[in-house]
Amino acid sequence: MFFVDTLEFEGLGNRSYLVGGPRAAVAVDPPRDVDQVIAAAAKRGVRIAYVAETHVHNDYITGGPELARITGASYLVPAAAHVSFARTPVADGDTVTVDEGLVLRALATPGHTPHHTSYVLEEDGRGAAAFTGGSLLIGTVGRPDLVEPRLTEELARAQHASAHRLADELDDEVPVLPTHGFGSFCSSSQAEGDATTIGRERTANDALTLDVDTFVAEMLAGLDDVPAYYAHMGPANAAGPAPVDLTPPGRADAGEIAARLAAGEWVVDLRSRTAFAEGHVTGSFNFEGDGKLATYLAWLIPWGKPVTLLADTWERIADAQRELVRVSIDRPAAAATGDPAAWIREGERLASFPRARFADLAEVRGRGEEVAVLDVRRDSERAAGHVEGAVHVPVHELYGRLDEVPSGTVWVHCAGGMRAAIAASLLDAAGRAVVAVDDGFDAAHEAGLTVTRP
Repeated sequence: MFFVDTLEFEGLGNRSYLVGGPRAAVAVDPPRDVDQVIAAAAKRGVRIAYVAETHVHNDYITGGPELARITGASYLVPAAAHVSFARTPVADGDTVTVDEGLVLRALATPGHTPHHTSYVLEEDGRGAAAFTGGSLLIGTVGRPDLVEPRLTEELARAQHASAHRLADELDDEVPVLPTHGFGSFCSSSQAEGDATTIGRERTANDALTLDVDTFVAEMLAGLDDVPAYYAHMGPANAAGPAPVDLTPPGRADAGEIAARLAAGEWVVDLRSRTAFAEGHVTGSFNFEGDGKLATYLAWLIPWGKPVTLLADTWERIADAQRELVRVSIDRPAAAATGDPAAWIREGERLASFPRARFADLAEVRGRGEEVAVLDVRRDSERAAGHVEGAVHVPVHELYGRLDEVPSGTVWVHCAGGMRAAIAASLLDAAGRAVVAVDDGFDAAHEAGLTVTRP
């Protein structure tokens, strides 16, 4: 018998796996904060004998080198991957014995990257689980455009072939256990569902139901924006990431917070968008700790800019640290917790701005008031419909395009409220009058606003 433990990282939309038998296990695509994997192995009472990477990741920093160092495990990395550290190169068809009766077989599945490799766990000679990384995902595949633009179509065709190879070699009941596809921007389209099998993918996945030309054309037409920080992840992973330091940052008082803002550093408030709107340090930005913190902070921040974190509790600071090291934002410059009134100097006041619904916007427009509406969704979202007259600047581009936002009070919206809160904080920090629309986009039409659709 074998086990599979899933480690889920909702903020980045990824999963890692610990799989093994009674005595030994292999960790597949481990996160940078490897203590979680070690704890999972300790709970099972197994030794981590192998660490396996499906590919050099573009969306997060791996913990593979550190986990292999700490545990003494063999570090399996696709042989064709260009890396600068010692590892055990694996090629198509290579096998390792994980535990008695359990063999891990490498299966070349290029497409997400040229060297991408899936791993099939075989129990007594039969395929029992497929760890597909960024190849075959739930209802989709990993995107092929993250390595080199000139290779995109070639890799898209390779994705189609790799999906068919997995389907041809594995039985219908074999679980498909991907790393990406749970909200990750490494997925070529948004996957639905939480679990799948080879059999289900045969009937539901475009890579297995469409001919290659149709599949490639449709996938390439639907590719979304690439987070800017991805450009830093691949090189860091190829070089071999350094160990992480999750010790608490230094505590900042009001004077230090003000000084860091004056120096042009980022002060990030992790509290809820409701709490932030009610009162916050002037010049600070709101990235909710419960939202996709790592994705959007790493996407927007000038790379290498020092970050000071503000939160209700030190537990929230610790959670944010853990999430941010996964995208190479390694050490907060400082942190502060507690009452926001303590984050400002004597004589200063907390800033605030109003929140609203689409119905409020419709009422204001109905009175004939001229207000600017800013849509900060991605291009693909706006293409499906937008509020008439709204200016469009995706949130990940807003920091560098603030001068394009119309004058006057700005009503800013996204699809649900989280990104609108980020955008509102950016505008507020720039001295703009802003209203954050905290509402689902479907409510725009229901409120009587004209929504232009293709």
